Amino acid sequence: MRKVQLERTTKETDIRLALNIDGSGKGTVKTGIPFFDHMLHSMAKHGGFDLGCTVKGDLNVDCHHTVEDTGIVLGDAIRQAIDDGRGIERFAHAIIPMDEALATVALDCGGRGYLVFSGSFGDSKVGGIHSEIIEHFFHSLCTRAGITAHITFTGRNDHHKCEAVFKAFGIALSKALAANKKKGIPSTKGTF
Repeated sequence: MRKVQLERTTKETDIRLALNIDGSGKGTVKTGIPFFDHMLHSMAKHGGFDLGCTVKGDLNVDCHHTVEDTGIVLGDAIRQAIDDGRGIERFAHAIIPMDEALATVALDCGGRGYLVFSGSFGDSKVGGIHSEIIEHFFHSLCTRAGITAHITFTGRNDHHKCEAVFKAFGIALSKALAANKKKGIPSTKGTF
């Protein structure tokens, strides 16, 4: 079940997503937002999972629904891939530099969605999209996936900060979902 295909259609977006947690970092992402495509591709590439994502959103309004709903669907796909959590590492972290920027991501894929997002962007837009939507993307993803994430970043260049965050999240997710047959369900409760 570590390969998931999902479709979600609303009045605001139409999303087709394929996720293979055990892939090789291949990605075909077409959201209509080139910078967001670049971030998602970087996450998949460095996380080593395959991601196919096609989104048709109401970009004539703005990018909010496209980015938010992509986070929702990707979160749902990750949740399905995790299943009952049997045989995953569960916890992981990554610290990624990108020139002057540094991002730290720590994850618990234990079924409780929560986000702590510490850092700020210098401008109101990064890569042509409103910078506050980046936090909202991760909030949507984490709450739907049942992931607790602590994301911290610093730097001067907004592109570098954002890209370091997406890469760190991909790497940490890959480590947290890595197979560990000895762990069974990695919880003292015996369930997530």
